[in-house]
Amino acid sequence: MNLNEWMNKRLPAVVDALERTIQQTTDVQVEDGLDLAGRNEIYAILDDILAVLFPGCYSREKVWREEVNFFLADMLRHISFKLGKHIREVFRYRCRKDNCTTCNCDERAGEALMQLIEALPSIRALLMEDIQAAFDGDPAAQYTDEIILSYPCVEAIATYRIAHLLYKLGVPIIPRIMAERAHSQTGIDIHPGAEIGPRFFIDHGTGVVIGETCRIGKNVKIYQGVTLGALSPFDKEGNPRKGEKRHPDIEDDVIIYANATILGGRTVIGKGAVIGGNTWITRSVPPGAHVYNKAKNGETKPEIESESAST
Repeated sequence: MNLNEWMNKRLPAVVDALERTIQQTTDVQVEDGLDLAGRNEIYAILDDILAVLFPGCYSREKVWREEVNFFLADMLRHISFKLGKHIREVFRYRCRKDNCTTCNCDERAGEALMQLIEALPSIRALLMEDIQAAFDGDPAAQYTDEIILSYPCVEAIATYRIAHLLYKLGVPIIPRIMAERAHSQTGIDIHPGAEIGPRFFIDHGTGVVIGETCRIGKNVKIYQGVTLGALSPFDKEGNPRKGEKRHPDIEDDVIIYANATILGGRTVIGKGAVIGGNTWITRSVPPGAHVYNKAKNGETKPEIESESAST
C-alpha cells in the first residue's frame, strides 16, 4: 500500500479514533481555556512583568532614567489588557468544569488582575531583599546588577512571587504555567503554592525542587540539587491524598547544602540549622543543629550535631 492509498483508506479510522477519545475526556477542549498559543502568550506576559520589575535588566530595549515613567505606564497597560483576557478565560473554563453557577468570573478576574498589578511595588521590594541576600551570601558577587542579569535564582524567585500571588487569589492554571516556564529556563522548580519569606537565596540553583505545601522562613539559603519534597501520602486504594500538608517547613536562617533531600509535611528544620550536602532527612531537626553524613559500617547516615556541641 502506498502513502496515498493509506491516507485515503486507513487514515480516516485513526482520525475517528482520536476524535472519540478527545470528545470523551474532560481535558481542555479546543475552544476552552488556554491552548498552546495562550500558553506562549503567558510566557510573553511574564517576560513583560519581569521587565516592569527590572527595566534595566529584563526589558527588550534600553530604558533611560527619564523614560522610566512612560515605559512603566505603557507596559502595565499592555500587561493589564493581555493578562486580564487570559485570567477571564481560565476562570470561565474552571467554572464550566466545576459546574459553578454562582460566581461572577469576569468580576473575579478583574479583581485578581488589579491586585497583582497593585502588588508589583511590594513584590519588587521583596525581590530586592532576595537580591541583597544573594549579594551578602555569595563572595563571588561583585555588584547587584550582576546578580539580576546572570543569577538564575532571580528569574525563578521573581516568577514564583508573581505566580504565588495569583495562586493565592485562586487563579487557575496560569500560576503553574508561569512556574514551569521558570523551571524550564532556570532548572529551579518552585510550586506557586509554597510560602517563602524574604531574603531567600538559591545559589547555583540547578535541580532545586520546592513543593506546594512547603513553608520557608526568612534569610534561608539553599544550594543546587536540594529537594524540599513530599512523602507522598496514599489512601487505602493507593491513590495520593490531596489537600494535606506534604512538604517540610524550613525556619529562619537555615542553610541547606547541595543535593540534600528533606521530605514530609511534619518535618521541621529549626531556626539556624545547617543541613549538610547529600543528606536524606524525614524527621525534624532542632534549631541550631548541624546535620551531616557520617560513614558507619560502609554506609552513610545523617547525624545531628547540636549547636552547643559544635561550639
